Amino acid sequence: MNEKAIKLAVSGKGGVGKTTVAALLIRHLAEGGRRVLAVDADPVASLGGALGFPGHEKIVPLADMKDFIFERTGAKPGTLGGFFKMNPRVDDIPERFAKVHDNIHLMVMGTVDSGGSGCVCPESILLKNLVQHLLLYQNDALVLDMEAGVEHLGRATAGAVDLMLVVVEPGSRSINAAKMVRKLAADIGLDRVVAVANKVRGMEDEQAIAKALGDIPLIGSVPFDPAFVEADLAGRLVFQSGIPHKIGDIMRGIIEAAMAD
Repeated sequence: MNEKAIKLAVSGKGGVGKTTVAALLIRHLAEGGRRVLAVDADPVASLGGALGFPGHEKIVPLADMKDFIFERTGAKPGTLGGFFKMNPRVDDIPERFAKVHDNIHLMVMGTVDSGGSGCVCPESILLKNLVQHLLLYQNDALVLDMEAGVEHLGRATAGAVDLMLVVVEPGSRSINAAKMVRKLAADIGLDRVVAVANKVRGMEDEQAIAKALGDIPLIGSVPFDPAFVEADLAGRLVFQSGIPHKIGDIMRGIIEAAMAD
């Protein structure tokens, strides 16, 4: 059955397991028959490893393609100020640069080298336009693994997504980061923000997190598992033999939230 195309972004404080949850979501979408464009927009690129993507370490980040960025924007990567195109062509970028495995098309954005990366720069303009103007067909999905924290929202790179997923863990710092994401997302017109709790030790943790999140809906919680944490730290595939049913239910909840009218 064909489903409408969806665009999702995954955020959260560093160390909460954001990339691992993004990888689980991407795998769930692909195993469900969707063609997925997975964009690693975290400067510390590890999404390919978390997906078990062959040759991920050899993928050239888009930010390193200086000639291409200059061709599309009229500015050199890493430069600040000056004049460059604010609406560069992006429709051919996935076909040209994404690596494909198991119905997943992986792109790595790379690091913005300039100081004060929250400013407008050619690299972030390309990412913003990729999210906003990329044409998706039925059954397609775009999933962005964003940089940890909230700085990317200052560039409005997530302004066109259907859903912002914030990964949290027990503890006030990740909860506060989630609330800041919620506030800044609202500032760019993104009202649909949900959370998934990770490293949860039991019902007490889950209830405390749900209460602390306030008006941010908690879709579900991933139990604490040392093997899960080790895989996240190592940037490698988790659940080699398939995603467990409970976690699959959480992924389905995320997708339903993104598709809701």
